[in-house]
Amino acid sequence: MTTTYPQSYQKAWAKAIAKPAKEFNLTPLALLSGKIPAGLQGTLYYNGPGRLERGESKIGHWFDGDGAMLAVHFTEVGAKGIYRYVKTKGYLAEAEAGKFLYGNYGMTFPGPIWDYWRRLLTNNDFLKNAANTAVLALPDKLLALWEAGNPHALDLQTLETKGLDNLGRLARNQPYSAHPLQDPHTGEVYSIGIDEKSTLNLYRSDRTGKIVQTAAMKLNGLPFLHSFVLAGQYLIFFLPPIRLNLPSIMLGLSSYCDALEWQGNQGTGILVVDRETLEVVSRGETEPWFQWHFGNGCVETDGSVRLDLVRFSDFAQSNEYLREVPTGQTHTAANGRLWQVRLNPQTSKIIETQEVVNRCCEFPVVQPQQVGQPWRYTYFGLLGLSREIGKDWFGSIARFDYQTSTLTEADLGENRYVVEPIYAADTLNPEQGWVLTVVYDGNLNTSEVWVFDEASLDEEPVCRLGLPEVIPFSFHGTWRPA
Repeated sequence: MTTTYPQSYQKAWAKAIAKPAKEFNLTPLALLSGKIPAGLQGTLYYNGPGRLERGESKIGHWFDGDGAMLAVHFTEVGAKGIYRYVKTKGYLAEAEAGKFLYGNYGMTFPGPIWDYWRRLLTNNDFLKNAANTAVLALPDKLLALWEAGNPHALDLQTLETKGLDNLGRLARNQPYSAHPLQDPHTGEVYSIGIDEKSTLNLYRSDRTGKIVQTAAMKLNGLPFLHSFVLAGQYLIFFLPPIRLNLPSIMLGLSSYCDALEWQGNQGTGILVVDRETLEVVSRGETEPWFQWHFGNGCVETDGSVRLDLVRFSDFAQSNEYLREVPTGQTHTAANGRLWQVRLNPQTSKIIETQEVVNRCCEFPVVQPQQVGQPWRYTYFGLLGLSREIGKDWFGSIARFDYQTSTLTEADLGENRYVVEPIYAADTLNPEQGWVLTVVYDGNLNTSEVWVFDEASLDEEPVCRLGLPEVIPFSFHGTWRPA
């Protein structure tokens, strides 16, 4: 059957999001090439916006799409996949109504303004928890994470939505970050949430996800903080000079996206927190920049902290590019590049900054067992040399080697696109690892799972698995060993 797409979808990547994603039940995945490594046993999860429209209406920003979870279970006898929307309260209500009923990051409340004010004053939900950003695999449940509310718990195998999970301590609608960090040795989980009172809430959980310690600290203004980094005994926060115009939100005059103001005449704030006490170690400031994501951090032998992140010159261009994605046409050149930073944690003074990859990239990750520890490799999505900044999606996965200062790239070819690469340790040989990603093939309008040998990332994948439906681009994923 031939599928016709509007001419406005100028690049092949846009076909991946042209229609709402279709769920599918647990399905054996066809082996398209190669062989599944014997030591690759566990589950690959990805979370991202699967539905970008309701009825005749489009979402206002890519961040507004309903979350949908992919699970690929690797066992001794092969791989099976399953794909499910997260059945949030908002998803179910809008599915029944056939239209949008909530505001979101890039959308104002769609109903009458008096209804919005009524729901606001009665603490009723006027924003939809989209559960669409990231995923945390715990021993007995899977968490679908969003920026501004409680996580949703899902079944690890079937992806059945169990409902909101307060992790033992969260209040209703209390923000819990989409980017928690888990110590690979203790299993402790660290997360954050910024509320409307400019309070940074810190959470420390045990390995089951139960919150066992909290702290709160006031910040200046209403900053925008998407992620942070764990480095040895420290939690490091960079606070870009973005402020939220809260009155315009409260009056229903603008969405959160439009109420975020870049103040480039101010610096990026630095906050260092002791991970054991959750107390402030130091505060500082540096030149203005913006970042969505960090790769990793560690404490060096001299006591300094080394970390890396994808750095943008400002917030506006990156945010606008992401707003354009659901339209199928992007034109804003959001050029994030991988940088390394060294700082003194006792003073928050920057010692050195260095651009290490001078090409457009995003979604930096490291091997899970090295989170917060010294590391050699950072993996990320990379824009191919033949692709246009601001108009294309990432068509390569790459690895930067800090020991040799070399970049290794796996370019997937014309009209093929990747999501965040995920590292999976081999269960039979701890010294060996695999890098996985979901690939959208715009030539065939299909989605596949590709597995690379970490040691030879620039060679052909060791195997390719076909998915039964097209999977729209996810935001973040994780690997859960068997």
